[in-house]
Amino acid sequence: MFEDADNFADLFRGGFSVLLVTIPLLVILSSSPVLASNEFTIERMAQYDVHGVPYGCRASSINLEAKSLQTWTTSRHCVITRFQDLTVDQFREIRAKAGGVIILLPENLSLLSNEEKQQIYTLEQAIMAQEISIPVYFSKFDPELSNIIDEISTSKEKQETSKNNKRESAISEIINSISANGYQVVVSGASHVVNKQSKIPIIQGELAPTKNIKADGNVEINTKLPLIIITAHLETFGLVNHQLPNLDVTVFMSLVSAFSKIHSSATTSPKYRIMFLLSESGALLNFQGMKKWLDSNLDENMQIQNAEFVLCIDGIGQQSDTNTLYMHVSKPPKEGTHMNNFYKQLRTTAQSYENVTVEGIHKKINLADVQLAWEHERFSMKRMAGFTLSSSKSHKDPLRSTIFVENQEQNLQTAQRNAKILAESLGAYVFGNNNGELFSGASAISNELVKPWLHIRSTQINNDLKNAFEKYLKNVKVTYDKPDAREPDFMLYDGHQGTLNVYSVKPAVFDLFLTFVIVAYLGSVYLVIVSFPTLYGAMCKLSNTKVKAN
Repeated sequence: MFEDADNFADLFRGGFSVLLVTIPLLVILSSSPVLASNEFTIERMAQYDVHGVPYGCRASSINLEAKSLQTWTTSRHCVITRFQDLTVDQFREIRAKAGGVIILLPENLSLLSNEEKQQIYTLEQAIMAQEISIPVYFSKFDPELSNIIDEISTSKEKQETSKNNKRESAISEIINSISANGYQVVVSGASHVVNKQSKIPIIQGELAPTKNIKADGNVEINTKLPLIIITAHLETFGLVNHQLPNLDVTVFMSLVSAFSKIHSSATTSPKYRIMFLLSESGALLNFQGMKKWLDSNLDENMQIQNAEFVLCIDGIGQQSDTNTLYMHVSKPPKEGTHMNNFYKQLRTTAQSYENVTVEGIHKKINLADVQLAWEHERFSMKRMAGFTLSSSKSHKDPLRSTIFVENQEQNLQTAQRNAKILAESLGAYVFGNNNGELFSGASAISNELVKPWLHIRSTQINNDLKNAFEKYLKNVKVTYDKPDAREPDFMLYDGHQGTLNVYSVKPAVFDLFLTFVIVAYLGSVYLVIVSFPTLYGAMCKLSNTKVKAN
Protein backbone atom coordinates (compact mmCIF):
# COMPACT_ATOMS: atom_id res chain seq x y z
CA MET A 1 0.00 0.00 0.00
CA PHE A 2 2.85 2.37 0.81
CA GLU A 3 5.30 1.16 -1.79
CA ASP A 4 5.43 4.65 -3.33
CA ALA A 5 5.40 6.49 -0.04
CA ASP A 6 9.01 7.54 -0.42
CA ASN A 7 8.17 9.24 -3.71
CA PHE A 8 5.23 10.97 -2.04
CA ALA A 9 7.46 12.21 0.77
CA ASP A 10 9.84 13.65 -1.80
CA LEU A 11 7.07 15.99 -2.92
CA PHE A 12 7.25 17.81 0.42
CA ARG A 13 10.98 18.21 0.08
CA GLY A 14 10.48 19.99 -3.25
CA GLY A 15 8.20 22.78 -4.43
CA PHE A 16 4.92 20.98 -3.81
CA SER A 17 4.86 22.18 -0.20
CA VAL A 18 4.96 25.75 -1.44
CA LEU A 19 2.01 25.09 -3.76
CA LEU A 20 0.13 23.39 -0.96
CA VAL A 21 0.43 26.54 1.10
CA THR A 22 0.02 29.26 -1.53
CA ILE A 23 -2.79 27.89 -3.70
CA PRO A 24 -5.41 27.71 -0.91
CA LEU A 25 -4.35 31.15 0.24
CA LEU A 26 -4.85 32.54 -3.25
CA VAL A 27 -8.26 30.90 -3.40
CA ILE A 28 -9.28 32.49 -0.09
CA LEU A 29 -7.93 35.91 -0.96
CA SER A 30 -9.20 35.88 -4.56
CA SER A 31 -12.70 36.68 -3.29
CA SER A 32 -11.85 40.35 -2.81
CA PRO A 33 -13.55 42.11 0.10
CA VAL A 34 -14.57 44.87 -2.36
CA LEU A 35 -17.82 43.50 -3.75
CA ALA A 36 -19.21 46.47 -5.73
CA SER A 37 -18.57 50.11 -6.56
CA ASN A 38 -20.83 53.10 -7.25
CA GLU A 39 -19.74 56.51 -8.53
CA PHE A 40 -21.52 59.81 -7.86
CA THR A 41 -20.86 63.47 -8.66
CA ILE A 42 -20.92 65.59 -5.52
CA GLU A 43 -20.25 69.21 -4.57
CA ARG A 44 -18.14 70.41 -1.69
CA MET A 45 -19.67 72.92 0.65
CA ALA A 46 -18.82 76.54 -0.16
CA GLN A 47 -15.65 77.94 1.37
CA TYR A 48 -14.95 81.67 1.69
CA ASP A 49 -13.48 84.31 4.00
CA VAL A 50 -15.02 87.68 4.93
CA HIS A 51 -12.84 90.28 6.68
CA GLY A 52 -10.47 87.52 7.75
CA VAL A 53 -13.23 85.38 9.27
CA PRO A 54 -13.36 81.87 7.71
CA TYR A 55 -16.66 80.30 6.72
CA GLY A 56 -17.57 76.97 5.21
CA CYS A 57 -15.74 73.70 4.64
CA ARG A 58 -11.95 73.66 5.15
CA ALA A 59 -11.11 70.10 3.99
CA SER A 60 -11.74 67.96 0.94
CA SER A 61 -10.19 64.46 1.19
CA ILE A 62 -12.24 61.45 2.36
CA ASN A 63 -11.23 57.77 2.51
CA LEU A 64 -13.28 56.36 5.35
CA GLU A 65 -15.82 53.75 6.32
CA ALA A 66 -19.39 54.87 5.69
CA LYS A 67 -21.79 54.95 8.61
CA SER A 68 -25.31 56.19 9.21
CA LEU A 69 -26.45 58.79 11.72
CA GLN A 70 -27.11 56.01 14.22
CA THR A 71 -23.96 53.91 13.78
CA TRP A 72 -21.00 56.28 13.45
CA THR A 73 -18.75 56.65 16.49
CA THR A 74 -15.24 57.91 15.64
CA SER A 75 -13.24 60.11 13.28
CA ARG A 76 -12.58 57.00 11.17
CA HIS A 77 -16.19 57.14 10.01
CA CYS A 78 -17.84 59.22 7.30
CA VAL A 79 -21.53 59.90 7.91
CA ILE A 80 -23.90 59.53 4.95
CA THR A 81 -27.38 60.89 5.53
CA ARG A 82 -30.32 62.74 4.03
CA PHE A 83 -30.58 66.46 4.64
CA GLN A 84 -34.08 66.19 6.15
CA ASP A 85 -32.92 63.51 8.62
CA LEU A 86 -30.13 65.65 10.04
CA THR A 87 -30.63 68.07 12.96
CA VAL A 88 -28.49 71.00 14.07
CA ASP A 89 -27.33 69.17 17.22
CA GLN A 90 -26.39 66.06 15.24
CA PHE A 91 -24.41 68.15 12.75
CA ARG A 92 -22.51 69.86 15.56
CA GLU A 93 -21.53 66.48 16.98
CA ILE A 94 -20.48 65.23 13.53
CA ARG A 95 -18.48 68.40 12.95
CA ALA A 96 -16.61 67.86 16.21
CA LYS A 97 -15.96 64.09 16.10
CA ALA A 98 -16.58 62.48 12.67
CA GLY A 99 -14.15 62.27 9.78
CA GLY A 100 -16.52 63.70 7.17
CA VAL A 101 -20.15 63.91 6.09
CA ILE A 102 -21.97 63.40 2.79
CA ILE A 103 -25.50 64.79 2.62
CA LEU A 104 -28.14 63.76 0.09
CA LEU A 105 -30.35 66.70 -0.91
CA PRO A 106 -34.14 66.26 -1.11
CA GLU A 107 -35.61 65.15 -4.42
CA ASN A 108 -38.63 67.44 -4.14
CA LEU A 109 -38.96 69.96 -1.34
CA SER A 110 -42.72 70.29 -1.83
CA LEU A 111 -43.19 66.63 -0.81
CA LEU A 112 -41.79 67.29 2.65
CA SER A 113 -43.82 68.37 5.67
CA ASN A 114 -43.66 71.94 6.95
CA GLU A 115 -41.69 70.70 9.95
CA GLU A 116 -39.10 69.05 7.72
CA LYS A 117 -38.82 72.17 5.56
CA GLN A 118 -38.25 74.38 8.56
CA GLN A 119 -35.65 71.94 9.86
CA ILE A 120 -33.84 72.08 6.51
CA TYR A 121 -33.81 75.90 6.45
CA THR A 122 -32.62 76.10 10.06
CA LEU A 123 -29.86 73.56 9.46
CA GLU A 124 -28.77 75.32 6.27
CA GLN A 125 -28.30 78.61 8.12
CA ALA A 126 -26.47 76.91 10.99
CA ILE A 127 -24.03 75.20 8.63
CA MET A 128 -23.28 78.39 6.72
CA ALA A 129 -22.64 80.46 9.84
CA GLN A 130 -19.47 78.67 10.92
CA GLU A 131 -16.12 77.26 9.94
CA ILE A 132 -16.11 73.47 9.46
CA SER A 133 -12.85 71.54 9.68
CA ILE A 134 -14.10 68.24 8.23
CA PRO A 135 -15.03 67.60 4.57
CA VAL A 136 -18.71 68.31 3.87
CA TYR A 137 -20.21 67.25 0.55
CA PHE A 138 -23.67 67.46 -0.97
CA SER A 139 -25.20 65.24 -3.62
CA LYS A 140 -28.24 65.87 -5.73
CA PHE A 141 -30.89 63.24 -5.16
CA ASP A 142 -29.76 59.89 -6.55
CA PRO A 143 -31.77 56.66 -6.06
CA GLU A 144 -28.63 54.53 -5.72
CA LEU A 145 -27.16 56.70 -3.01
CA SER A 146 -30.56 56.78 -1.30
CA ASN A 147 -30.60 52.96 -1.33
CA ILE A 148 -27.14 52.87 0.23
CA ILE A 149 -28.35 55.14 3.05
CA ASP A 150 -31.36 52.86 3.54
CA GLU A 151 -29.14 49.77 3.67
CA ILE A 152 -26.76 51.30 6.21
CA SER A 153 -29.65 52.45 8.39
CA THR A 154 -31.72 49.26 7.98
CA SER A 155 -28.90 46.96 9.12
CA LYS A 156 -28.73 48.84 12.40
CA GLU A 157 -32.52 48.75 12.81
CA LYS A 158 -32.55 44.98 12.22
CA GLN A 159 -29.92 44.44 14.88
CA GLU A 160 -31.84 46.55 17.40
CA THR A 161 -35.14 44.81 16.58
CA SER A 162 -33.52 41.39 16.93
CA LYS A 163 -32.06 42.33 20.32
CA ASN A 164 -35.41 43.62 21.54
CA ASN A 165 -37.33 40.53 20.43
CA LYS A 166 -34.88 37.83 21.42
CA ARG A 167 -31.39 37.98 22.82
CA GLU A 168 -28.97 36.31 20.40
CA SER A 169 -26.14 34.09 21.55
CA ALA A 170 -22.59 35.37 21.45
CA ILE A 171 -21.75 33.00 18.59
CA SER A 172 -24.70 34.28 16.52
CA GLU A 173 -23.65 37.88 17.06
CA ILE A 174 -20.08 37.08 16.04
CA ILE A 175 -21.28 35.31 12.88
CA ASN A 176 -23.57 38.23 12.00
CA SER A 177 -20.77 40.75 12.45
CA ILE A 178 -18.45 38.69 10.25
CA SER A 179 -20.98 38.10 7.46
CA ALA A 180 -22.26 41.70 7.38
CA ASN A 181 -21.36 44.05 4.50
CA GLY A 182 -20.12 47.61 4.90
CA TYR A 183 -19.22 50.56 2.68
CA GLN A 184 -16.02 52.48 2.10
CA VAL A 185 -16.29 56.02 0.68
CA VAL A 186 -13.51 57.68 -1.29
CA VAL A 187 -13.75 61.26 -2.61
CA SER A 188 -11.39 62.39 -5.34
CA GLY A 189 -11.08 65.40 -7.63
CA ALA A 190 -11.94 68.09 -5.07
CA SER A 191 -9.53 70.48 -3.36
CA HIS A 192 -9.64 73.56 -1.17
CA VAL A 193 -7.07 75.94 -2.62
CA VAL A 194 -7.36 79.71 -2.73
CA ASN A 195 -8.76 81.14 -5.96
CA LYS A 196 -6.08 83.65 -6.87
CA GLN A 197 -8.43 85.16 -9.46
CA SER A 198 -11.11 86.01 -6.87
CA LYS A 199 -13.06 89.10 -7.88
CA ILE A 200 -16.55 90.56 -7.62
CA PRO A 201 -18.05 92.21 -10.72
CA ILE A 202 -20.14 95.39 -10.33
CA ILE A 203 -22.04 96.57 -13.39
CA GLN A 204 -23.84 99.90 -13.75
CA GLY A 205 -25.85 101.77 -16.35
CA GLU A 206 -28.09 104.83 -16.55
CA LEU A 207 -31.47 105.72 -17.99
CA ALA A 208 -32.11 109.42 -18.59
CA PRO A 209 -32.75 111.99 -21.34
CA THR A 210 -29.57 112.55 -23.34
CA LYS A 211 -27.92 115.82 -24.27
CA ASN A 212 -25.56 114.66 -27.00
CA ILE A 213 -23.25 111.85 -28.03
CA LYS A 214 -19.54 112.23 -27.32
CA ALA A 215 -16.79 111.49 -29.81
CA ASP A 216 -15.90 108.25 -28.03
CA GLY A 217 -19.45 106.97 -28.50
CA ASN A 218 -20.58 107.44 -24.90
CA VAL A 219 -23.78 109.30 -24.24
CA GLU A 220 -23.76 112.52 -22.23
CA ILE A 221 -26.53 112.24 -19.64
CA ASN A 222 -28.61 115.21 -18.63
CA THR A 223 -27.07 115.60 -15.20
CA LYS A 224 -29.39 118.42 -14.15
CA LEU A 225 -32.10 115.89 -13.31
CA PRO A 226 -32.14 114.42 -9.77
CA LEU A 227 -30.91 110.83 -9.39
CA ILE A 228 -32.54 107.64 -8.14
CA ILE A 229 -30.39 104.52 -7.67
CA ILE A 230 -31.84 101.01 -7.92
CA THR A 231 -29.62 98.13 -6.77
CA ALA A 232 -29.73 94.34 -6.56
CA HIS A 233 -27.18 91.58 -6.09
CA LEU A 234 -26.63 88.36 -8.02
CA GLU A 235 -26.23 85.31 -5.78
CA THR A 236 -23.39 83.23 -7.26
CA PHE A 237 -23.20 80.69 -4.42
CA GLY A 238 -24.93 79.56 -1.27
CA LEU A 239 -24.50 76.37 0.70
CA VAL A 240 -22.86 74.98 -2.44
CA ASN A 241 -21.10 76.72 -5.30
CA HIS A 242 -23.55 76.17 -8.12
CA GLN A 243 -25.61 78.88 -9.81
CA LEU A 244 -28.85 79.71 -8.02
CA PRO A 245 -32.19 80.99 -9.39
CA ASN A 246 -32.02 84.74 -8.82
CA LEU A 247 -35.51 86.15 -8.35
CA ASP A 248 -34.14 89.53 -7.26
CA VAL A 249 -32.15 89.92 -10.46
CA THR A 250 -35.23 88.74 -12.37
CA VAL A 251 -37.23 91.64 -10.92
CA PHE A 252 -34.29 94.02 -11.37
CA MET A 253 -33.75 93.20 -15.06
CA SER A 254 -37.51 93.31 -15.71
CA LEU A 255 -37.46 96.90 -14.43
CA VAL A 256 -34.47 97.70 -16.65
CA SER A 257 -36.21 96.33 -19.73
CA ALA A 258 -39.61 97.86 -18.98
CA PHE A 259 -38.26 101.33 -18.14
CA SER A 260 -36.09 101.33 -21.25
CA LYS A 261 -39.14 100.69 -23.42
CA ILE A 262 -41.38 103.20 -21.69
CA HIS A 263 -38.59 105.76 -21.68
CA SER A 264 -38.11 105.60 -25.44
CA SER A 265 -41.84 105.80 -26.17
CA ALA A 266 -42.99 108.20 -23.46
CA THR A 267 -44.52 111.48 -24.56
CA THR A 268 -43.68 113.04 -21.20
CA SER A 269 -40.04 113.48 -20.25
CA PRO A 270 -39.02 111.81 -17.00
CA LYS A 271 -38.28 114.01 -14.03
CA TYR A 272 -35.45 111.80 -12.77
CA ARG A 273 -32.39 109.94 -13.89
CA ILE A 274 -32.31 106.29 -12.86
CA MET A 275 -29.05 104.45 -12.23
CA PHE A 276 -29.24 100.66 -12.20
CA LEU A 277 -26.47 99.06 -10.15
CA LEU A 278 -25.89 95.30 -9.90
CA SER A 279 -23.26 93.63 -7.72
CA GLU A 280 -22.37 89.94 -7.61
CA SER A 281 -22.00 89.77 -3.84
CA GLY A 282 -24.85 89.56 -1.39
CA ALA A 283 -25.27 89.05 2.33
CA LEU A 284 -22.80 86.13 2.51
CA LEU A 285 -19.95 88.39 1.37
CA ASN A 286 -21.29 91.31 3.43
CA PHE A 287 -22.27 93.29 0.29
CA GLN A 288 -18.59 93.73 -0.45
CA GLY A 289 -19.17 94.73 -4.08
CA MET A 290 -21.35 97.67 -3.10
CA LYS A 291 -18.78 98.78 -0.53
CA LYS A 292 -16.12 98.82 -3.24
CA TRP A 293 -18.36 100.78 -5.61
CA LEU A 294 -19.17 103.42 -2.99
CA ASP A 295 -15.52 103.82 -2.00
CA SER A 296 -14.56 104.30 -5.65
CA ASN A 297 -17.36 106.63 -6.78
CA LEU A 298 -18.80 108.55 -3.87
CA ASP A 299 -16.01 111.10 -3.36
CA GLU A 300 -15.57 111.71 -7.08
CA ASN A 301 -19.27 112.12 -7.93
CA MET A 302 -21.31 114.43 -5.75
CA GLN A 303 -24.45 113.60 -7.75
CA ILE A 304 -24.34 110.07 -6.34
CA GLN A 305 -23.93 111.50 -2.85
CA ASN A 306 -26.99 113.69 -3.45
CA ALA A 307 -29.20 110.92 -4.87
CA GLU A 308 -32.79 111.35 -3.70
CA PHE A 309 -32.91 107.76 -2.49
CA VAL A 310 -31.45 104.32 -3.11
CA LEU A 311 -33.87 101.41 -3.61
CA CYS A 312 -32.30 98.02 -2.83
CA ILE A 313 -34.02 94.80 -3.92
CA ASP A 314 -33.44 91.81 -1.66
CA GLY A 315 -35.68 88.74 -1.38
CA ILE A 316 -38.54 90.40 -3.21
CA GLY A 317 -39.37 87.37 -5.32
CA GLN A 318 -39.94 84.91 -2.51
CA GLN A 319 -43.53 83.91 -1.89
CA SER A 320 -44.74 85.01 1.56
CA ASP A 321 -47.70 83.93 3.65
CA THR A 322 -48.70 87.47 4.60
CA ASN A 323 -48.95 89.00 1.09
CA THR A 324 -46.86 91.89 2.40
CA LEU A 325 -43.84 93.80 1.15
CA TYR A 326 -41.50 95.20 3.80
CA MET A 327 -39.61 98.46 3.45
CA HIS A 328 -36.52 98.16 5.68
CA VAL A 329 -34.85 101.39 6.74
CA SER A 330 -32.01 102.33 9.07
CA LYS A 331 -33.69 105.64 9.90
CA PRO A 332 -37.43 106.31 9.50
CA PRO A 333 -37.97 108.84 6.68
CA LYS A 334 -39.34 112.18 7.77
CA GLU A 335 -42.58 113.55 6.41
CA GLY A 336 -42.07 115.38 3.14
CA THR A 337 -38.77 113.72 2.22
CA HIS A 338 -38.32 112.03 -1.15
CA MET A 339 -38.13 108.58 0.41
CA ASN A 340 -41.31 109.15 2.40
CA ASN A 341 -43.13 110.37 -0.72
CA PHE A 342 -42.11 107.24 -2.62
CA TYR A 343 -43.18 105.07 0.32
CA LYS A 344 -46.67 106.58 0.13
CA GLN A 345 -46.78 106.03 -3.63
CA LEU A 346 -45.67 102.43 -3.19
CA ARG A 347 -48.37 101.72 -0.61
CA THR A 348 -51.07 103.20 -2.85
CA THR A 349 -49.96 101.24 -5.92
CA ALA A 350 -49.57 97.94 -4.06
CA GLN A 351 -53.22 98.03 -3.00
CA SER A 352 -54.22 97.67 -6.66
CA TYR A 353 -52.41 94.32 -6.96
CA GLU A 354 -54.04 91.57 -4.90
CA ASN A 355 -54.34 94.00 -1.97
CA VAL A 356 -50.63 93.77 -1.25
CA THR A 357 -49.69 95.81 1.80
CA VAL A 358 -46.40 97.64 2.35
CA GLU A 359 -45.06 97.81 5.88
CA GLY A 360 -42.13 99.90 7.07
CA ILE A 361 -39.60 98.30 9.44
CA HIS A 362 -36.95 100.30 11.23
CA LYS A 363 -33.68 98.64 12.25
CA LYS A 364 -30.67 100.58 13.43
CA ILE A 365 -27.24 99.70 12.08
CA ASN A 366 -25.18 97.80 14.60
CA LEU A 367 -21.59 98.68 13.81
CA ALA A 368 -20.39 95.97 16.21
CA ASP A 369 -21.79 93.23 13.97
CA VAL A 370 -19.36 91.63 11.54
CA GLN A 371 -22.11 91.18 8.94
CA LEU A 372 -24.55 93.88 7.83
CA ALA A 373 -28.23 93.01 7.77
CA TRP A 374 -29.30 94.73 4.52
CA GLU A 375 -27.61 96.24 1.50
CA HIS A 376 -29.08 99.72 2.09
CA GLU A 377 -26.96 99.92 5.25
CA ARG A 378 -23.91 100.36 3.03
CA PHE A 379 -25.50 103.56 1.71
CA SER A 380 -26.87 104.68 5.06
CA MET A 381 -23.35 104.52 6.52
CA LYS A 382 -22.38 107.05 3.83
CA ARG A 383 -25.29 109.30 4.88
CA MET A 384 -27.35 108.47 1.79
CA ALA A 385 -31.12 107.92 1.96
CA GLY A 386 -31.70 104.25 1.21
CA PHE A 387 -34.04 101.37 1.94
CA THR A 388 -34.44 97.71 1.10
CA LEU A 389 -37.65 96.30 -0.33
CA SER A 390 -38.17 92.65 0.55
CA SER A 391 -40.73 89.92 1.10
CA SER A 392 -38.81 88.97 4.24
CA LYS A 393 -39.75 90.64 7.50
CA SER A 394 -36.40 89.88 9.11
CA HIS A 395 -32.86 89.87 7.78
CA LYS A 396 -32.51 86.45 9.46
CA ASP A 397 -35.12 84.90 7.16
CA PRO A 398 -33.43 81.74 5.76
CA LEU A 399 -35.23 82.16 2.42
CA ARG A 400 -32.91 85.06 1.57
CA SER A 401 -29.92 82.80 0.90
CA THR A 402 -31.31 79.28 0.61
CA ILE A 403 -30.38 76.97 -2.25
CA PHE A 404 -33.75 75.25 -2.00
CA VAL A 405 -36.61 76.33 -4.23
CA GLU A 406 -39.93 74.82 -3.22
CA ASN A 407 -42.20 76.04 -6.02
CA GLN A 408 -40.39 77.96 -8.71
CA GLU A 409 -43.54 78.69 -10.71
CA GLN A 410 -45.29 80.31 -7.74
CA ASN A 411 -42.16 82.30 -6.89
CA LEU A 412 -42.01 83.49 -10.50
CA GLN A 413 -45.61 84.69 -10.29
CA THR A 414 -44.80 86.52 -7.06
CA ALA A 415 -41.73 88.09 -8.68
CA GLN A 416 -43.83 89.19 -11.65
CA ARG A 417 -46.47 90.77 -9.41
CA ASN A 418 -43.90 92.58 -7.28
CA ALA A 419 -42.08 93.78 -10.41
CA LYS A 420 -45.37 95.31 -11.60
CA ILE A 421 -45.87 97.04 -8.26
CA LEU A 422 -42.35 98.44 -8.32
CA ALA A 423 -42.55 99.50 -11.95
CA GLU A 424 -45.86 101.31 -11.57
CA SER A 425 -44.75 102.98 -8.35
CA LEU A 426 -41.48 104.16 -9.86
CA GLY A 427 -43.21 105.13 -13.09
CA ALA A 428 -45.74 107.28 -11.25
CA TYR A 429 -42.93 108.88 -9.25
CA VAL A 430 -40.48 109.40 -12.12
CA PHE A 431 -42.99 110.55 -14.76
CA GLY A 432 -45.49 112.14 -12.40
CA ASN A 433 -48.26 110.03 -13.90
CA ASN A 434 -50.95 108.61 -11.64
CA ASN A 435 -53.53 108.00 -14.36
CA GLY A 436 -53.85 104.23 -14.58
CA GLU A 437 -51.22 101.69 -15.62
CA LEU A 438 -48.18 103.14 -17.28
CA PHE A 439 -46.61 99.82 -18.24
CA SER A 440 -48.89 98.13 -20.75
CA GLY A 441 -48.71 96.73 -24.26
CA ALA A 442 -45.13 96.17 -25.40
CA SER A 443 -43.75 97.48 -22.09
CA ALA A 444 -46.06 95.35 -19.91
CA ILE A 445 -44.34 93.26 -17.25
CA SER A 446 -45.61 89.90 -18.43
CA ASN A 447 -44.47 86.36 -17.80
CA GLU A 448 -42.64 86.43 -21.15
CA LEU A 449 -40.67 89.48 -20.00
CA VAL A 450 -39.81 88.16 -16.54
CA LYS A 451 -39.03 84.47 -17.08
CA PRO A 452 -35.95 84.77 -19.37
CA TRP A 453 -34.05 86.58 -16.60
CA LEU A 454 -34.53 83.81 -14.04
CA HIS A 455 -31.33 81.93 -14.87
CA ILE A 456 -29.10 84.83 -15.87
CA ARG A 457 -25.46 83.94 -15.27
CA SER A 458 -22.55 85.82 -13.77
CA THR A 459 -20.55 88.17 -15.98
CA GLN A 460 -17.56 85.92 -15.19
CA ILE A 461 -19.30 83.07 -17.04
CA ASN A 462 -20.75 84.85 -20.07
CA ASN A 463 -21.59 88.33 -21.37
CA ASP A 464 -25.40 88.01 -21.22
CA LEU A 465 -25.73 90.41 -18.30
CA LYS A 466 -23.36 93.00 -19.77
CA ASN A 467 -25.05 92.74 -23.18
CA ALA A 468 -28.46 93.30 -21.57
CA PHE A 469 -27.20 96.43 -19.81
CA GLU A 470 -25.73 97.77 -23.04
CA LYS A 471 -28.96 97.03 -24.88
CA TYR A 472 -31.24 98.93 -22.51
CA LEU A 473 -29.01 101.47 -20.69
CA LYS A 474 -26.41 104.12 -21.39
CA ASN A 475 -22.88 104.63 -20.08
CA VAL A 476 -22.56 101.00 -19.03
CA LYS A 477 -19.50 100.29 -16.92
CA VAL A 478 -18.17 97.07 -15.38
CA THR A 479 -15.71 97.23 -12.49
CA TYR A 480 -14.20 94.47 -10.36
CA ASP A 481 -13.48 94.32 -6.67
CA LYS A 482 -10.34 92.27 -6.05
CA PRO A 483 -9.07 91.29 -2.59
CA ASP A 484 -6.08 93.15 -1.23
CA ALA A 485 -2.92 91.04 -1.18
CA ARG A 486 -2.07 91.87 2.45
CA GLU A 487 -5.43 92.31 4.17
CA PRO A 488 -8.15 90.88 1.91
CA ASP A 489 -11.75 91.84 2.69
CA PHE A 490 -12.89 88.60 1.12
CA MET A 491 -11.44 85.43 -0.36
CA LEU A 492 -12.98 82.66 -2.45
CA TYR A 493 -11.75 79.08 -2.88
CA ASP A 494 -11.67 76.52 -5.69
CA GLY A 495 -12.39 72.80 -5.62
CA HIS A 496 -16.16 72.75 -5.85
CA GLN A 497 -16.90 69.43 -7.55
CA GLY A 498 -15.66 65.99 -6.66
CA THR A 499 -16.28 62.34 -7.45
CA LEU A 500 -17.64 60.02 -4.77
CA ASN A 501 -16.84 56.31 -5.02
CA VAL A 502 -18.74 54.03 -2.66
CA TYR A 503 -17.31 50.52 -2.34
CA SER A 504 -19.17 47.62 -0.76
CA VAL A 505 -16.66 45.97 1.59
CA LYS A 506 -16.44 43.51 4.45
CA PRO A 507 -16.10 44.99 7.96
CA ALA A 508 -12.80 45.12 9.87
CA VAL A 509 -13.79 42.12 11.98
CA PHE A 510 -13.89 40.08 8.78
CA ASP A 511 -10.18 40.83 8.23
CA LEU A 512 -9.47 39.65 11.77
CA PHE A 513 -11.46 36.49 11.20
CA LEU A 514 -9.66 35.89 7.90
CA THR A 515 -6.33 36.34 9.65
CA PHE A 516 -7.22 33.65 12.22
CA VAL A 517 -8.32 31.29 9.41
CA ILE A 518 -5.05 31.80 7.52
CA VAL A 519 -2.95 31.33 10.66
CA ALA A 520 -4.86 28.15 11.55
CA TYR A 521 -4.44 26.80 8.03
CA LEU A 522 -0.72 27.55 7.92
CA GLY A 523 -0.29 26.00 11.36
CA SER A 524 -2.10 22.86 10.22
CA VAL A 525 0.05 22.55 7.10
CA TYR A 526 3.17 23.12 9.13
CA LEU A 527 2.23 20.40 11.65
CA VAL A 528 1.42 17.99 8.84
CA ILE A 529 4.76 18.58 7.19
CA VAL A 530 6.77 18.38 10.41
CA SER A 531 4.93 15.29 11.71
CA PHE A 532 4.76 13.46 8.40
CA PRO A 533 7.72 11.08 9.07
CA THR A 534 6.18 10.01 12.39
CA LEU A 535 2.78 9.49 10.80
CA TYR A 536 4.41 7.64 7.95
CA GLY A 537 6.25 5.27 10.36
CA ALA A 538 3.09 4.62 12.36
CA MET A 539 1.15 3.80 9.22
CA CYS A 540 3.89 1.45 8.03
CA LYS A 541 3.90 -0.47 11.34
CA LEU A 542 0.14 -0.74 11.21
CA SER A 543 0.32 -2.04 7.66
CA ASN A 544 2.99 -4.64 8.57
CA THR A 545 0.93 -5.83 11.55
CA LYS A 546 -2.08 -6.42 9.32
CA VAL A 547 0.02 -8.37 6.78
CA LYS A 548 1.45 -10.71 9.51
CA ALA A 549 -1.99 -11.27 10.93
CA ASN A 550 -3.20 -12.44 7.57
